[in-house]
Amino acid sequence: MSAHTWESFIAYLLTLGVDAAQALIRIGLIVTAGYVIIKLLRATFGRLENFLIHATEKTKRAPGAAGQRIKTLASVLWTIANGFLWFIIVLIVLSQFGVNVGPILAGAGVFGLAAGFGAQHLVRDLVSGFFLLLENQIRVGDMAIINGTAGLVEAVTFRTVVLRDQAGVVHVFPNGTINTLANATMDWSAYVIDITVSYKEDTDRVTGIMQRVADEMRNETDYRQLMLEPLEIFGVDNFSESTVTIKARFKTQPSHQYTIGREYRRRLKKAFEAEGVGPPAPSRDALARTVPTIPST
Repeated sequence: MSAHTWESFIAYLLTLGVDAAQALIRIGLIVTAGYVIIKLLRATFGRLENFLIHATEKTKRAPGAAGQRIKTLASVLWTIANGFLWFIIVLIVLSQFGVNVGPILAGAGVFGLAAGFGAQHLVRDLVSGFFLLLENQIRVGDMAIINGTAGLVEAVTFRTVVLRDQAGVVHVFPNGTINTLANATMDWSAYVIDITVSYKEDTDRVTGIMQRVADEMRNETDYRQLMLEPLEIFGVDNFSESTVTIKARFKTQPSHQYTIGREYRRRLKKAFEAEGVGPPAPSRDALARTVPTIPST
């Protein structure tokens, strides 16, 4: 090997070493900068999450529910953002090694498009579930009616909602198939009661008894926290030739409307019996149905 060739080889090795060292330094700086950016974003996410939790809990009647929802959404958003940032960092590092990242980006686009077509129902369920949680439409423990099926919400995920009806049957609804959703326990619940008494009863006296029984319940420790407002008596809602119907409503903590309503009915019956308020007399149609038919001879 001639001296000129040897010098050229040494110069090539030196150039290669310098380029490799510069590339390693750039890669180290890129990874360090990416790590710092991710840490700063994580701290920002954490502060924003705590701010939203404190701001939301002040306006919610059920402590902890809003915080859990915000934590779930923040966790998902952070996972997506973290994965996207590391993907960009890896592409930049590969470009420093001389790898053409164009085909990688094109392949990722094609893969995403194929996955979107192949799993469009799954994507639809996930997107619907995300907005279901984001808008706080439903929570675990709520009484809900989904697509005409009523029951207690036992689980809410990004893909499905699990509902159990009064018969104990479990219904699983993919989020993308939910067309109608009614929530009976959003912030507060209501128990509407129709009291039917005899037409001859004094309605002012009856409503007074109803109000007194409700006030007695609200003054008790076991029910004070559950009853958000005093009994709201709407008044005479209907009457016939033998009956009068008085409509009223309780406002309660979420999911406690039946506890209050059933106990109130039990106490009201006893109060009516003590005050001599009797049940409505049977109507003429009911009496006619009870008269036996005498066959003709």
